[in-house]
Parts: sequence; C-alpha cells; structure tokens
Amino acid sequence: MQAASMHGNDSNAGGLRFDVVAGLTAAAVVLPKAMAYATVAGLPVQVGLYTSLVPMAVYGLLGSSRVLSVSSTTTLAILTGAQLGAVVPDGDPTKLLAATATLTALVGALLLLARLLRLGFVANFISAPVLTGFKAGIGLVILLDQAPKLFGVHITKQSFFADILSVVRALPEASLLTVAVAAATVIVLIGMELLKPHSPAPLIAVAGAIAASWIFHLGAQGVSTVGHIPQGLPSLTLPNLALALQLLPGAFGIALMSFTETIAAGRAFVRPRDPPINANRELVATGAANLVGSLLGAMPGGGGTSQTGVVRAAGGRTQAASLVTAAAALATMLLFAPLLGLLPNATLAAIVIVYSIPLIQPAEFNAIRRVRTMEFRWAIVATLGVLIFGTLQGIVIAVILSLIGLASQTFHPRVTVIGRKRGADVLRPLGPENPDDETFEGLLIVRPEGRLFFINAQDVVDQIAALVGQHKPRVLALDLSRVPDIEYSALQMLLEGERRMAEQAVTVWFVGLNPGALEVIRHAGLDTLLGPDRLLFNARGAIERYTALNSLTVNAAGLVPEPKA
Repeated sequence: MQAASMHGNDSNAGGLRFDVVAGLTAAAVVLPKAMAYATVAGLPVQVGLYTSLVPMAVYGLLGSSRVLSVSSTTTLAILTGAQLGAVVPDGDPTKLLAATATLTALVGALLLLARLLRLGFVANFISAPVLTGFKAGIGLVILLDQAPKLFGVHITKQSFFADILSVVRALPEASLLTVAVAAATVIVLIGMELLKPHSPAPLIAVAGAIAASWIFHLGAQGVSTVGHIPQGLPSLTLPNLALALQLLPGAFGIALMSFTETIAAGRAFVRPRDPPINANRELVATGAANLVGSLLGAMPGGGGTSQTGVVRAAGGRTQAASLVTAAAALATMLLFAPLLGLLPNATLAAIVIVYSIPLIQPAEFNAIRRVRTMEFRWAIVATLGVLIFGTLQGIVIAVILSLIGLASQTFHPRVTVIGRKRGADVLRPLGPENPDDETFEGLLIVRPEGRLFFINAQDVVDQIAALVGQHKPRVLALDLSRVPDIEYSALQMLLEGERRMAEQAVTVWFVGLNPGALEVIRHAGLDTLLGPDRLLFNARGAIERYTALNSLTVNAAGLVPEPKA
C-alpha cells in the first residue's frame, strides 16, 4: 500500500513491468550474496534468504527511497558474526538462532527509538575518511575470514595478524579440488562483471557450482558443501531477553552502521525527480524491517549500495522491485532448498570475497591524503583499529576518531586580521598575497570564524591576545560576522578577555553580530552595559567611526594622524 501511494506516478502497467524485471534481476544477485553473507556471520545459509524476504518486503512498504534494496551487507554480516561469536562461542545452532533473533530485534528497536528521539542526523556521525578506513578494515577482515574456505583448510582463529600466519602455514594442506571450485567461481563472477556489469553473475556461479557438485559428487571428494537446508517458511523465533543485555552494546554499533549504510545507499541513487531521502522515515523503515525480520529468523539488515545499483541499472522505478525480490526469496525457500544444500562453501566464500574487495579503496585513501594529511591518518588508524581490536570495537574507534576530528577542526578556529584593499571598498583578511592592503594605525580589526563554544573559546581569546600584543592598538574591533552563535562559556571568556584589554587601555568594539550571537549578548544584558557606541553594525562602520574619532588619513607611506581642526 505504501509503495503504491508513495509512487503513484509510476504505478502503471509499464512501470510495473520494469519493476518486475528489476526485482528478478536483483534477486539473481542478492539471494546468492545474502546466503554467502549469512556464512560470514557464522549462520546457516537460509538465514540469508530470510533476510532477503522479510526486511526487504517491510522496507518496500515503508521506506522513502524509490529503489533502495534492503537485505544484509558485508559490513553488517561481519559485525553480526563478531557479536554472535562472543555470545555463543560454542556455535550451538539453537542458541545461535535465538541470539540472532535477539540481536536483530535490538537493532530494530534501537532504530525505532532513534526515530522517536529524532536522531536522523546520526547518519553523518562518522566522517567520510574514518568510514573509508573502517570499511577497508572490514574488507581485510572478511578476506582473511573467508580464505580458509577457499583452500579447504581449518584454522583456530586468534587475532588478525596471527590468523594470517595460520592460513599461510595451512596452505600445504589445501584441497586442490576446493581451490579449483573457488577459482572457477571467481573467474565467472569477475568475467561476467567485466563483460556485462550488473549481470546475474552470482546466480550463474551458484547454479554452475550446484550442478558440478551434483554431477561430480564433490561432497564425497572432500569439498565442503552447505548441507541440509530446511524447506518451507521460516518458523517463528522469539528474542531471548536473557541475552539482550549482553547483545545490547553490539546492537548499538550494528544499528549505527545499518543506518549509515542505508542513508548513504539511498542518497547515492536519488534521481532529480525522486522524492528526497527522509532520514527519520528511514529510521522507521529499517527499524521495522529488522524488528519484524527478527521474528522470522532474519539477521540484521540495511540498505546495500551494490544491490541497489543492480535494481537501478535493471530499470527499477519503485519499491515494487523489492517486493518482487522478496517473492523470489520466498519461492527459493519453498522450491529450491534441497538443491542449495549441494552448494560448495568455497563458492560462497568466493562470492563474499569478490563483493567485499570494493570495501578496500586505495584510490580513496590517496584522494584523502592529497587533500588532508591529518584525515588520511585518521583513515589509517580506523583501519588498524578494526584489524587490531576487532570489528565492533572498530565502530567505537571510528566514532571516537570522528569526534576527535570534529574537535580538532573546531578547537583552533581561524582568526584573521582584516584590512582594506587599497583604492577600493573591499575588506579582506591580511596576508602575503595582499601585501598592499591598508590598515589603520591604532585600530585592529580581528575576525574569528565559526561557532564559539567551550572547546575553542580559550584558543580564540589567546589568538586575539597575541594579535593585540603584536599590533598594540588603541581600539580592538572584534568582527563577529562569521560567528553564528556564542555559547555561554565562550561569552564568559570573551568578557574576561575584554576586561584584560581594558587594563591594557585597549577599547573593545563588538562588530557585525549575527542574530544568534546578538541574542546571547542581549540576554546577558551586555548591550546595555556596552552601549551603542561599542556595538557596531559591520566592519566598515567601525572604520568610519574610528576615522571620524581620530581624524586619520592615508598617505603613500602608511597611516599618520591628521592634525585636528
């Protein structure tokens, strides 16, 4: 109902035809990948099908994006696996499914709670460079996690760098037949993608691997296969409240990443005539998708960029495409579950690896380095944080790095001395590029930029004091036209600085106050205390007032006092 009402312009026979084709094409890509992602999380492959059924259908009815495809993603899968592994270390199937239902329900509940609190802005809570580093770390973890399945070996997992050595040591025991299956899968996936982007390569790879497994009896020859998959609808699974407290910290991180990826994917595929992505509505849609999905065995899900790209490339126009994909998942569960049991695990591992490699973007790291070296370092630290401390801890590190980055950018705001372009009524910051700009003897115009609050107020005051010590003015005109707001702590520091200026016989004028800053000044009663003579409309007014008071004139050598009449 929501899809029809939301996209009425496209709800005609022609539009529906495009959506059916796009939904089936997406299913050919999404369903094999969803099964593979379930194995990344340490879950049975059918959980991937459940995640492609329920969350995708629920989002299709509630979401604000016309084409966003919601299922599992590589990032969510590895985060889910890390959390479930910590809570169910023995891998008991019954406990694992109960823990999955609980984790998914918590993720959904947290997203809905975030909507009630109107926290849609958290979609931008992790900076782009830090997210680049975090995803690169996730990609490397996934590659290493799937490597043993490619070679048909087993290792005891410890830490990232220790596991690399374990995989290398186990290579002499590799199964050549398993390696051949994995290599064939990789060739099919990459070859078809090069020949025809967004083709149903995963479906063809899975179908070919199942056929080979059946014809050549690969399971009997030592190639690990998926095994029995229950046929039919998923059974009702209730969350285990006893596990909720243990899973809650991880659920916070997964919810944040689910929402971040969903918003990013949704915005990436908005066309000019599409409705805008509504962050708070996305919280409702993804929250409900996860909450309902948890009751039917789904793992945590969110919007995926690659699968949404398939929908858009195949001509999808509305969320009807997602409903078609969900129907395809249902048909797969009802009709093809026995065949899927023949699927080699090496094929699933190859699918995961091929579609996880794009998480590692060396070109993006290089682009960040060219623009800002500091943010490049944050990206590297975010990557190392995931590799050294783990994926869930990596989210915490990513958020902390983003906050540190924000603080570092706001801690030291730009404070410039303002001069006038000689021969023109243009005010601009003094600098080596403008060596001939005029200044006014005894008047110093200083312009801080950005919001003033407790983190940066002292730094601004110190920068201003240093400039006063350097120029030794009689009047300091504090141009606040680039300051949108002044927090209480910052106001107190500015007033303390003004008192110190007065002790040095320097008069302070407040110039160009924005509405927010002026409101703070008025609420503090400073407009009355300072009087209209020290509250000026703009920097030009300050120059005119100072010139009139001191009868100054400019000559070619600089500024000299003109004898008063």
